[in-house]
Amino acid sequence: MSTILDELKERKIINDIIYEEDLNKILEKPTTFYLGIDPTGSSLHLGHFAGLMLVRRMQDAGHKPILLMGGGTAMVGDPSFRSDMRPMLTHEQIEENISCIKKQIANFIDFEGKNKAIIVNNADWLLKLNYVDFLREVGGNLSVNKMLSCDCFKTRMEKGLSFLEFNYMPMQSYDFYYLFNKFGCALEIGGSDQWANILAGADLIRRKNGKDAFAFTIKLLLTSEGKKMGKTDKGAIYLDPNRTSPYEMFQFLRNVQDSEVEMCLRLLTLVSNKEVDELVKYKDERMNKAKEILAYEVVKTVHGKTVADETLEKVKNAFAGGNNIEEISLKKNDCPTLLDALVNAKVVSSKGEARRLIEQKGIKIDGVVVDNANKTIDKTEIIVQKGKKVHLKIKFN
Repeated sequence: MSTILDELKERKIINDIIYEEDLNKILEKPTTFYLGIDPTGSSLHLGHFAGLMLVRRMQDAGHKPILLMGGGTAMVGDPSFRSDMRPMLTHEQIEENISCIKKQIANFIDFEGKNKAIIVNNADWLLKLNYVDFLREVGGNLSVNKMLSCDCFKTRMEKGLSFLEFNYMPMQSYDFYYLFNKFGCALEIGGSDQWANILAGADLIRRKNGKDAFAFTIKLLLTSEGKKMGKTDKGAIYLDPNRTSPYEMFQFLRNVQDSEVEMCLRLLTLVSNKEVDELVKYKDERMNKAKEILAYEVVKTVHGKTVADETLEKVKNAFAGGNNIEEISLKKNDCPTLLDALVNAKVVSSKGEARRLIEQKGIKIDGVVVDNANKTIDKTEIIVQKGKKVHLKIKFN
């Protein structure tokens, strides 16, 4: 019998998996699973959205999601693939972030019906643990040697790994163990950067309970340079429309590299495998149609069909030279030069990119090609055009 796992493999988004044959058998029936969400910010971004679209697919296939908010683990910080320690957040900051995130999740995950999703916060059990009791219950079942062999720790050993962060994996392992015992949750899913943490939890359940626990991860949403898409300090694409407008989101996805389109379609949309194959078959200007579908589908899922239709109309109007184009407001003091304005408006990802485009005569201001990268702005608003793809009005206040 075909299962959701077979569909995900056909979609080419599975990265890691354990006990695949047994997991396939389990997934022939409704199964409770969980996805962890790190509430270190007030808005989710495209990287989170990839995981949530996986939850959506699992739920549509009849399985029951648990969305775990890491209110407890966020107070420690995940060292995975980071070169430095995360800033410490207060309990109040984390609770505020969770409140904001819950509203965004409700846009595309079903919280009603037979297999409705539930939200839990690991602060409810982690913050009540007695540390010595925790060590006695969990510590003897986790191998320090195995932990130190994981990439998430190895990459930090030279620069320094704090004992605080070293506790993250045991805490996340305990989450899986807790959800297994309380809700019968035998499956954890997530991005491939969480594989070591997820495996540790599945292993803890086997050691403590003598029962099987399962796990698989999906590929990360990466740029052609191998960087996490939507995770940079500049240019992050948030699901909160107050931080990233639907128009900005649409334009970002409409302008991804050709090499990124297929994986974005597979990870971020419900477009069928057959249609994705057809859309990315031609490596020429026809790829632009695939990009437009990608952008429209993501905006529709995140913000609704009405907003997606309005955004598509704005984009087409801008390409046609109309007046109904996206507007963005910036503080004049933050934009002493054109380079600053282009970066702050997310027309480009860096000043270096802006300079290269200006040298290539790829930037126009009010219809005039820019030839001075350090040009100051003496207007209250300008129309910026980047090639044929970006058309934006910037107002300064």
